[in-house]
Amino acid sequence: MDDARKLATRLASALDVIDAETGGLVPPVHVSTTFARDEALELLGGRTYARDDSPAFEPVERVLTSLEGGAATLLFASGMAACTSVFLALDPGDHVIVPKQMYWGLRRWLLGFATRWGLRVTLTDVHDPAALAGALRAGETKLVWAETPSNPLWTITDLAATARLAHDAGAKLAVDSTVATPMLTRPLELGADLVVHAATKYLTGHTDVLAGTVTTAHLDEHFTRVREVRRDLGAVLGPFEAYLLLRGMRTLDVRVRRASATALVLATSLSTDARVKQVLYPGLPSFEGHEVAARQMDGGFGGMLSLRLRDEAHARETVGRLRVFRRATSLGGVESLAEHRAGVEGPSSEVPRDLVRVSVGLEAVDDLRADLLQALGAHP
Repeated sequence: MDDARKLATRLASALDVIDAETGGLVPPVHVSTTFARDEALELLGGRTYARDDSPAFEPVERVLTSLEGGAATLLFASGMAACTSVFLALDPGDHVIVPKQMYWGLRRWLLGFATRWGLRVTLTDVHDPAALAGALRAGETKLVWAETPSNPLWTITDLAATARLAHDAGAKLAVDSTVATPMLTRPLELGADLVVHAATKYLTGHTDVLAGTVTTAHLDEHFTRVREVRRDLGAVLGPFEAYLLLRGMRTLDVRVRRASATALVLATSLSTDARVKQVLYPGLPSFEGHEVAARQMDGGFGGMLSLRLRDEAHARETVGRLRVFRRATSLGGVESLAEHRAGVEGPSSEVPRDLVRVSVGLEAVDDLRADLLQALGAHP
């Protein structure tokens, strides 16, 4: 969609959504699962069944397509449904490259179900151009998967460089941009073919909806197959969840920018604290991927950071002492969360045992800083 207005304007207006029948500024919730035909057996509205084509999806898909600068968007029942559908649209035997360090749920699925199903999966440091170039198999690799910033070390991948390498080998580039959101990074503008969001997180923003999205740069055979996977596996979003997702997205700009600004203050403050071994945050000049992040993230560095503390015991004790931060899994909501990530992932986790993952919400920055400082305990 060609719309020269700023992203924030498109979001707040939901692309001027107005209900044609009532004039309402909020779209109705379409709950019908099936649609009628006339006497000649022609569909009255061009739709057959909600699993294929629900009108509840349209407002959200239109807005996301506009924000990402893509050709089309699909809604899914969860972020995992969106991610796995991109891989299931390939053929058994196809070769894919994914990061060594990525969202653990998808990594587990790729090394379990996907490999048993027949995908050939190579894990490498996708953010390292030399490592990626060495892993690519020209004519064989069908998909490169990138996640930036990646969870929970917030590693930054140069998307423009990665897209060039993937395309030169005949592969597509798909990007999980959940943490950056389209307010900070638009992967399709940098050469990616697909951008995926766990919309449960920042897009919804209120910790009350499971949803996922896939936006494509081109209407091609692979995207058609992603649509077919959604239909055939039934990985569709409910109409009320679609309504809540659109409502949450209308405040995405202000939420992401507020969380990013607060996260930068907290990261800067904690980076000089003797009780903290390392602060992982792309907005810090000392962060390894800061230069690339500054180039491809516009308006902030996101609301996610991680703290490396003395050891696992210190990490667990710190999380246990928090009072303003909620001790819970997830990210991107209005409330600030913290967790001992390795403990959540379990014994097979490759996350450092001394790491605390922090999702910064919309509380006052002074309250959040004071809570972290008291939770860190006595100085060594």
